[in-house]
Amino acid sequence: MTLASLQERLAQLVREFASCRVTVVGDLVADQFLYGEISRVSREAPVLILRHERTETVPGGAANCAANLAALGAQTALVGVVGADMSGRSLLERLSALGVDCRGVVSADEHVTATKVRILAGQAHAPRQQVIRVDYEGTPLADAGIKAQLAERLRPACATADVVIISDYNYGVACAEVIESVRACVHERALPVLVDSRFRLLEFAGFTSATPNEDEVEHVLGRRLADTATLDEAATELCARLDFDALLITRGPNGILLLERDRAPLHIAAVGSREAVDVTGAGDTVIATYALALARGASFADAANLANYAGGLVVMKRGTATVTAQELLASVLENDER
Repeated sequence: MTLASLQERLAQLVREFASCRVTVVGDLVADQFLYGEISRVSREAPVLILRHERTETVPGGAANCAANLAALGAQTALVGVVGADMSGRSLLERLSALGVDCRGVVSADEHVTATKVRILAGQAHAPRQQVIRVDYEGTPLADAGIKAQLAERLRPACATADVVIISDYNYGVACAEVIESVRACVHERALPVLVDSRFRLLEFAGFTSATPNEDEVEHVLGRRLADTATLDEAATELCARLDFDALLITRGPNGILLLERDRAPLHIAAVGSREAVDVTGAGDTVIATYALALARGASFADAANLANYAGGLVVMKRGTATVTAQELLASVLENDER
């Protein structure tokens, strides 16, 4: 494969995604989208009144990562926790319909499924636009019994996996007990582990790679990254501190920065339009694609290039979306070699 062109290598990787087995562990979120038509302004207060059209519940957080993996054709196992509530039931039904193995998901009466409700409004013949978001969140997971169940369910899920993804949205699933269980599981088979953590990246040292965005890197390091040179230095510092093999930083319309251990930074230009339609959940698409490519033996550079294609596709879709293997393959084949 090393003698083939970049385009040929990436296309072949996508064709092999169906043979990949991936385990995702992390915080499951129900993303709800409530659509309504603006009917009038309320007489009670200066607010719009919407005529409800429909409400959709789709996988978010770690569940969206799993949904993206399934859409790309991978055999996907999910480990996490949901509440015994309507959002939790809807989430599991949707994931099961997508072909995700949910045997690792704990359903707990005392747990509240994190739910993010986005209200989208518009005139009769106009596109619906998000006007407000309402989050329903319980307290971070603290139940020792649930944590023990998660650690236990990780073992069979990791036993047959080619790669593991930790998707941490700071709701408590990626706790110390679960992280140590991941370390024990992957140590036996030397599996790659990729991390997506919004606030706690420094707690995941020693794994393979991570996919933060620029804002998250600034948050972790506690300083503003004003230009490309400063970002390169920060990426080098962070990769060393975490003892990662590589660090992939997403930069929105500026593409992707890949920093490999002992190598010069690699900047990859964005694919497609620089004006995103919706970036909701785009990071889940990126890490899913990156993980699958690495599971098929790709170099970090090829995996980053393929993830860049997937990111360029998903930001052109509205809502929490996924990218299929067919869409990704078409994008790779339609674009000139980068």
